[in-house]
Amino acid sequence: MNAGIVAEAAGLFAVTNVDDTVVLSLFFGRSAGQHGAARRIVAGQYLGFTAILAITVAAAYGATFLPESAIAYLGLVPLALGLWAARQAWKHHRQKDSGEQQPANKQDGPNALHVAAVTFANGSDNIGVYLPVFAKAGAAGITVYVAVFLVLVGVWCAAGWFFATRPATASVIGRWGHILHPLVLIALGLFILIQGGAFGL
Repeated sequence: MNAGIVAEAAGLFAVTNVDDTVVLSLFFGRSAGQHGAARRIVAGQYLGFTAILAITVAAAYGATFLPESAIAYLGLVPLALGLWAARQAWKHHRQKDSGEQQPANKQDGPNALHVAAVTFANGSDNIGVYLPVFAKAGAAGITVYVAVFLVLVGVWCAAGWFFATRPATASVIGRWGHILHPLVLIALGLFILIQGGAFGL
């Protein structure tokens, strides 16, 4: 395996996925203590990023599944999920204030598809960055890039879990996570929509 391509792939992944550590930390922090939550988050992250890679590889060989103009509208996914999370947080707050009993064993943590949708929407603009690199790399080079990217997805998940479980971070997420989580998703959705010029923004 060419060490130069491995280093380039690692650098490209790191530069284009810095914001994912924040989102992952919130996912892990908000679902702390829930059985199987970490597995669902990791599975969702891999599912979403694998979809990004599949579209990029296909496009590098001439197949186009998503028109460039449509990519910006993927910002609606985290925006909708953020608004839903905000509604749930408000509902929970109202129930708590009114003294209503919460249902036992209720799972508020994200499922794998929820995480995958956010990962895909957040990384959709990376397709444009990865595409010219993949197109020039050839089949062997693409294989190396994909392998390195998939390994680093696991590293990113571990980093997100690490930050979420540090006492200081865990304390902040435990106290403010119900507010930060929807705010980050809403901000992410708006950023994708505005950056891509959706709706003439």
